[in-house]
Amino acid sequence: MTTKIVALVDALGNLVRFLLLPGQSHDMKGVAPLIKSVSFNALLADKAFDADWLLQDLDQRGATAVIPPKANRKIQREYDEEVYKWRHMVENYFAKIKEFRGIATRYDKTDCSYAACWNLVATLIASR
Repeated sequence: MTTKIVALVDALGNLVRFLLLPGQSHDMKGVAPLIKSVSFNALLADKAFDADWLLQDLDQRGATAVIPPKANRKIQREYDEEVYKWRHMVENYFAKIKEFRGIATRYDKTDCSYAACWNLVATLIASR
């Protein structure tokens, strides 16, 4: 069975938390538990995270959604394109993680040991 990672990073590109999801599931399934009990002023995400329930949740929290609308939305909403440019911090974090070969190639057989490796590598990156 394949596994995918959904991660939340802060404004400086440091890992806040991550979740392991089954490889065939959509990333949206991990968003609610990932942002639960985390306070933030804005959430930057790509088009895949453009969902009405997430936008409503962010609005209730008082957080700004910096998520481009999907092309199939009937009403295209506005988002801050300048702030969205900072979303590369998430991609940069994944690039740092993939410098560690065991993570990039998924040597671990169990999800538990794979998550432990992620925690170890996150600690190494934070200590740099």
